[in-house]
This record gives sequence, C-alpha cells and structure tokens, in this order.
Amino acid sequence: MPSLTHLLFTNLQQDALFAAPVQLACMLRVEAALAKAEAAAGVIPAAAADVIAAVCRETEWDEEALAQQTLLAGNPAIPLVKALTQRVARRDAEAAKYVHFGATSQDVLDTALMLQLQTALHWLDAQQFQLYEHLAALANRHRNTPMMGRTLLQQARPITFGYKVASWLDGLLRAQERLAQVHAEALVLQFGGAVGTLATLGEQGPAVTAQLARELQLPVPLLPWHGQRDRLVDVATALAILCGLLGKMAHDVVLLMQTEVGELREGAAPGKGGSSAMPHKRNPVAATFLTAIAGRTPALVSTLLTGLSQHEHERAAGAWHAEWDVLPELCSLTAAALTHAIDLISGLEVDTERMQRNLALTQGLVFAEDITVALTPHLGKAAAHELIEKASQEAPRQGRHLQDYLFDEPVVRQHLSAEQLAAVFDPARATGLSQHFTDAVLARFHALVSPA
Repeated sequence: MPSLTHLLFTNLQQDALFAAPVQLACMLRVEAALAKAEAAAGVIPAAAADVIAAVCRETEWDEEALAQQTLLAGNPAIPLVKALTQRVARRDAEAAKYVHFGATSQDVLDTALMLQLQTALHWLDAQQFQLYEHLAALANRHRNTPMMGRTLLQQARPITFGYKVASWLDGLLRAQERLAQVHAEALVLQFGGAVGTLATLGEQGPAVTAQLARELQLPVPLLPWHGQRDRLVDVATALAILCGLLGKMAHDVVLLMQTEVGELREGAAPGKGGSSAMPHKRNPVAATFLTAIAGRTPALVSTLLTGLSQHEHERAAGAWHAEWDVLPELCSLTAAALTHAIDLISGLEVDTERMQRNLALTQGLVFAEDITVALTPHLGKAAAHELIEKASQEAPRQGRHLQDYLFDEPVVRQHLSAEQLAAVFDPARATGLSQHFTDAVLARFHALVSPA
C-alpha cells in the first residue's frame, strides 16, 4: 500500500494511464501498427502482419515477469518483444521472423509514451477548463468588489477581487495554450531503428514511417530523436509552469485566509481544515496541497533538463532511463493540483465585509497617491507630494483619518469640495482599470471556450 499521504500528490485516473497494463497495451499497439505499416509498404508479408496484430490484441500478459526481466534486459521492450515473438511463433513460425522488424527498443518505449501522453494531456485539458469556468464565474461575480491590493506584503492601494481572480485566470489561460501547443508539436512518432537511420528498411523506411504515423495518429518528425530530448522537456516544463501558477493562486489564498486578513476561506466540510490541538482553527487544505505540489515539480523538470546534455551520441546510457518515471509523475502531480484547485475555487468563501474593514485599516493612507494626483493640477506635483507626505505622517500621530485631516487644511479646501475629497477616498473609485482588465481576461476565456 502507498503511504497515507500518497493521494494528496496523485490522481488515480492519471496513475492508471501510466500503469503497467496501459503501458503494455501502448507498446503492443506500436508493435501491431509497425507490422501493419511494413506490410502496407511491402516489407513483410501481409499474412505475417495479421498474425502479429492479432497476438498484440491478446490479453493476459505476465506483467510481473516482464518487470522482473526488465531488471536484466535494461528496458521493458526487450522482454516484451521476446514474449511477443514466442506467442507469434506458436501461431505461425514464419510470421515470428517479422516481429519488431527494423525497430529498436527506444522506438517502442518512446512512441508508447507519446500515446500515453496524448491521453493524459486530453484529460488535463478538460480539467483545466472546468477550473477556468469556476474562476471566470468568480471574477465576474466580484468584478466590482473592492479589496486592498498588496505589495511586499504591505497594503498598497485598492483593486477589485475580480481583478485578482482575473490575474490568476490570465496566467492559467496561457498555461493552457502552452500545453495545447506542446500537445500539437511535441508528441511525435519515434522510429529510427538501431542508430536512427532505419538502415534495415532501406528505401522503404520513409513509407513505413509515414504509414506507422497514420496508424498511430502521430506526427512524423524530420528525423528520429533518440538523443534529442527537448520535446519531452517542453512537455515537462509546460506541466510545471501550470503547477507553479496554481501554486501562486493557492499561496495568495493562504495569505488571504490568515486570521489578521480573513478575506477568504476555503469551503467548509466535515473534518476539513481542523487542528489536532486547536479546535478553533480552520486551516487551508486544498491551497496547502497546491503549494506543496508547486514546490515539487521544478526538481522533476531539472532531471530532464540535465539529461539534455547527457544523451551521448545516438543512444544514451542512463539519461534516457532517468526520464521514464518523470513525465508520469509530473502528469499525476498536475492532475492532483487541478483537482485540488477545482475544490478550492468552487467552494471559496469571500468575505466582502472583511475586505471593506481592511480597506479602512490605514485610516485613508492608502489613498495618498490619489489625493496627490487630485491636487497636482492646482498645486503642482512637487508641492502636492510634499503636502500629502506631511499629512500622511501627521494624521496617524493625531489618530485621525487622512480625509478628515486634509479637510481641515485650508489649501485643500481651497481646491477640493467635501464631496470631491470624499470621492477620492471612496475605494470603489480607486481601483483604477481593475474592471477593464478583468473584462479583457474574461473575454479571452470566452473566446477560447466558444471561438467564433
């Protein structure tokens, strides 16, 4: 049994996509497609291809034996091809001569991985849009909800909560587009034979390659990529960026859930977010998991990045093998992150009253820039800045709100009425282009969901 914390960092559906039965099925699919492609090109007899394909559709393969034999063979394709050949020979000894003809182990394993990644990325894409629908609805609902914007963890000036949510969504939409591009460009056929030259197939190599690609519905690269692993790095990096952006969103939520801030809360559920020692606590849960996942993914990507320079010559000793579990783990971590994120955002509780109270914490000091701008046409920038800087120091000393302090300043009353001064200190009017930017992101989301 895995550890008690295993489910926090994985997704059972994604795990299943990379489990032994699916990996084996994908490898057999490659072998069957290869036989069909070679028969179509006249390289092997059609009858042999039919037998090979029929055996590849068989079930009840001994996965445990294949795993044990991999320890000796160096990769799982070698024992699989041996077992496949034996089964084909029991049906047709002549056909057995053509099993795995012209291919190498890495062709089978890399192409099987491409098939697994296709399914995995389709699943992740659907989960992303489910999350983004929740985010879009949340941003739209709080398009005009003022809250305090913060820089360097200090109160800065008002924004809207819709703008904050839109900023999360904006980055995640780019992550979705990045993954879609990687899906289209990086998941390609691997077929090159021993050193990538398809020497065994000779002039029939291109025809077999094209037919094999059609059978598997994978694009054909310019040449085999046994030692050029940048495509896998692209996939890994896109997944890690998505996890990182989800982690940033979660980290914001964690900070806004602090007792002293209290503007957000994760949705309540029996047994969720409690403390073993302190009954009063309501801890972040999904957001905590998201932050943890974001912290794990960079190291996994670094394995592939390191391997870019370690794939010696035409085939690598070690760098290729180091990749095998990295992308499955990244896919599972990303799936877990999306599941936690959907749970977090779909149930997020927004305390707008607390946002209003926090806006008032500084007694108007966060509007210092706004009042400076309002006075600049009358006093000049330097004089307005000097006046408000002094007022921002003196008002707290006197325990007064900056608006009240300035109302007693003759130079301010000379140029601004009480109504004009009050308008400057209205949070709803101090959020800049928050709504404009929110609307732009929402429009982008709707264009992706329902393209014209």
